[in-house]
Amino acid sequence: MPILRVFRIALVVVGVLAIAPPVHAQPAASDEREVLAVTQKLFDAMVACDEVTIRAITVPEGRLYRQTVGADVPARSVTLNEFATSFGKCGRKMLERMWQPQVRVHKGIATVWTPYDFWLDGKFSHCGIDSFELMKTPRGWVLTGGTYTVEREGCVPSPLGPPSASAGAR
Repeated sequence: MPILRVFRIALVVVGVLAIAPPVHAQPAASDEREVLAVTQKLFDAMVACDEVTIRAITVPEGRLYRQTVGADVPARSVTLNEFATSFGKCGRKMLERMWQPQVRVHKGIATVWTPYDFWLDGKFSHCGIDSFELMKTPRGWVLTGGTYTVEREGCVPSPLGPPSASAGAR
């Protein structure tokens, strides 16, 4: 009887394993860190008006789409090439900060979804959501495009607190 009991238990275990969903490999934590590092590098390059760095971490033909919330204006878009060029001649201090980013990575593609706030010349300008797409290339992770909202009302204060006096300085 003990052999029959072991056999029954084995059948139950095999049956459970046969209907269990497959286990998918999780993306490497290093990929998630690299994706976030590229996103932060974009923000740092904006502070520094560093067109060269922006070009190094983007695909020129990619696009950024801007959706202004609460305004009767159509969405706008620019290529990442046009975006980079605009930083070769910027004259204002900009600071964009993200928090609580959600990163998804799968086989060489990634998305970052994050709340942000934006400061211009040391004054709060707006908040919103950034949604970036990235792709892993031989040179590393690069931004291929994105969409963001511009929200001037109803902004919840950032958990980062106010920026330091030196933030956004070049």
